[in-house]
Amino acid sequence: MPGAIPENGGIMKLLLRRDQRAGLMGKPVFQLDVRAEISKEEQGHIAKYKLGDTVLYATHEITGGSGLLGVASRLAYKAMTLSVSVKDLAGGKRIECKDIVEMLAVEDQIREAAKTFGQVLAAAAQFGGEEVVEL
Repeated sequence: MPGAIPENGGIMKLLLRRDQRAGLMGKPVFQLDVRAEISKEEQGHIAKYKLGDTVLYATHEITGGSGLLGVASRLAYKAMTLSVSVKDLAGGKRIECKDIVEMLAVEDQIREAAKTFGQVLAAAAQFGGEEVVEL
């Protein structure tokens, strides 16, 4: 059931939905809705380690610039920059893309970021415990 907390003891699931709408000039705008099903245990780890604001995916980072011009350029650039945080993933986020190729690239990068975050959550569950690794 969508939106339900998984009962599997802590395996995050990534839900992706592709859609499109007509843009201002009739050109299609491609939409990607992303959301994660996160167990109560995983939510506890997110809260304990304060991971909610962790950015999992961001388009282009801007550096440099000083003074008012630097601040203004960073603010303008931030308005055009897409980012997905743990909070966004948990609550769901809609991403709009200009074409299918861009949407697929974003989807691929979010999948990879979510896999990495799943590994972070698995590691968080291991603190205070012991793991046996066969070599």
